[in-house]
Amino acid sequence: MPLPVLGLDRFDDFPAVERAWQRHNGLLAVGGDLSPPRLIAAYSRGIFPWFSEGEPIAWFAPSPRMLMVPAHFRATRSLHKRRRNSGLRVDSDRAFLATIHACAATPRAGQPGTWITREMTQAYCRMHRLGHAHSVEVWDDQTLVGGLYGLFLGSMFFGESMFSRVPDASKLALWALAEALATLPEAAIDCQLHTPHLASLGAQLAERPEFDRRRDAALAQRVSWPASVLRAFAG
Repeated sequence: MPLPVLGLDRFDDFPAVERAWQRHNGLLAVGGDLSPPRLIAAYSRGIFPWFSEGEPIAWFAPSPRMLMVPAHFRATRSLHKRRRNSGLRVDSDRAFLATIHACAATPRAGQPGTWITREMTQAYCRMHRLGHAHSVEVWDDQTLVGGLYGLFLGSMFFGESMFSRVPDASKLALWALAEALATLPEAAIDCQLHTPHLASLGAQLAERPEFDRRRDAALAQRVSWPASVLRAFAG
């Protein structure tokens, strides 16, 4: 089956996600653009862009999908201790661009480079200005030491990437996010692909019907980004 190529005349011309090539991490289509309407249409269908510099835009819809129910975040005793004693604090959207750049600069096992290209950075900054993309940041005084970013639609957070410059900083960011989202109805965190790290924190693989059910329930909610709850995360 040939891989569909998206045009530029419509933003919602994605093929059915059931057509994704699961042997290739759920590759669904190539082409199109990263305009806000297309990104919203994509994520609302469980599709996300993933490509490297110099490559065409590629769109993925993997199944099973790594999903975290906020109340199921798993914090170890050592992470509880880190939260109490580290002196680190959590903020949101204070340094969105710096968070993306830090994620892009973080080496990943098995990846020779980054998929957070200049084009992707510009696209998510546009989404941030529109209020659809957010960062959760961990600070040591005035130094950014960890965090994550992604899209927030309905009550669902579609995670893109995270980083740590000190031990457990990204875990604290994800814990703060989970704790804040747990205050919202039908909230969930899309973690995209399985990693042992995410599994250790409570994320689980969900087959497409389960993922779609949770995504649709979350997208139906009309809630605000819980910035104040995030900033209240403390020991």
